[in-house]
Amino acid sequence: MSEFEEGRRAFASFRVLNGEDSHSERDQLIRNMAKLFSFVSDRCDDEQVVQYDEALCLLAELVEVEARAHVAKILAPLQRAPGTVVVKLANDDIEVARPLLEFSNVLSDDDLIDIIEKQSEAHRDAIAGRATVTERVGEAIVEHGDSSSVIKLVRNANAEIGRTALEKLVERASHDAAIAEDLRNRAEIDWKSLRGEIDSVADKVLETLGEVDGRFDPITAGKVNAVVYKRIRNRAGFNAQEWKVAYNQVRALTDRKQLDDRALARFARFGYGHHAAAAIAVMLRVAPEIVVKWLASQDYAAVTVALRAAGLQSDLFGAIAPTLPWRDLPTADHQEMMVSRFEALDEEEARNIFELWRAHSFRRRNAASTAANMHEPQVMTA
Repeated sequence: MSEFEEGRRAFASFRVLNGEDSHSERDQLIRNMAKLFSFVSDRCDDEQVVQYDEALCLLAELVEVEARAHVAKILAPLQRAPGTVVVKLANDDIEVARPLLEFSNVLSDDDLIDIIEKQSEAHRDAIAGRATVTERVGEAIVEHGDSSSVIKLVRNANAEIGRTALEKLVERASHDAAIAEDLRNRAEIDWKSLRGEIDSVADKVLETLGEVDGRFDPITAGKVNAVVYKRIRNRAGFNAQEWKVAYNQVRALTDRKQLDDRALARFARFGYGHHAAAAIAVMLRVAPEIVVKWLASQDYAAVTVALRAAGLQSDLFGAIAPTLPWRDLPTADHQEMMVSRFEALDEEEARNIFELWRAHSFRRRNAASTAANMHEPQVMTA
């Protein structure tokens, strides 16, 4: 069946939203809409995604669990999916939520932590097995999870276990043999250095965990703490996969109208540099590759003008700018210079500079397009 025919089927039943009581038609409509979106998601602009989001959210209130679960399975693997309905379904019954909790990259760390705190152990269990579990998410599972989700987290080789979570895990291991055994198998944990940093009660547990014959790797002791390394890595160096995920999560925040100063402050606080950079592109409505180019070329002036034009306050700019995934980590002098320029620049002046740049860039693209077309073979028509 063609995409056009799928679209016609998807929208033909919209009369069910006008009050006609037909569960089967509503179920079929939401299934068709989700399937249609999966066909065109990579070609939808933000306004179109919002329209799908609103319609799917409305229908999700009217259909049965089976239909919602079907939609969740369709949306789970998509890189770009409507942000509000994804979060709504991820907070649904576990049979609906599971594929999103396990696979959706649209769900941010904040979304996952909120679900961990408010939903069931089954929800936490699904999150603990994700292909990537960040340090903050892992800490939330350790804080709120029961044995099942915590053990699944520890067994997940791709789960980041930070120092705070590790200390809590060690305490839990003192009365949970399964957690203790799985902690032993985490080869990257430097038990020797940890001994001097946790409390005396947990220290007794370490005697049975960290000093298992043949399992201590002396090379590990010389490594930088994983948490510190993660923050440094986030603050310097661009990663294409992280950028792709971050950009789509930021667009999902925009769908929910939650891309604001509070979101930017969280990005800065937790070192989410790729998210902060993606937010610049989305807020200023510039192509993402433009922001990537600024970062790769260490163009401090462009970023300073752009964020001033976006209306950021000085303290937020000072927190955001160093966390961006620059090619090289800005020095203290560079950071001071950026803040000084930012404070000296008037917001209206910054907007004018930015709009002049945008207009000039648009003219250059049009000129390049025209030049390219002039060299294309022309088709003669009668």
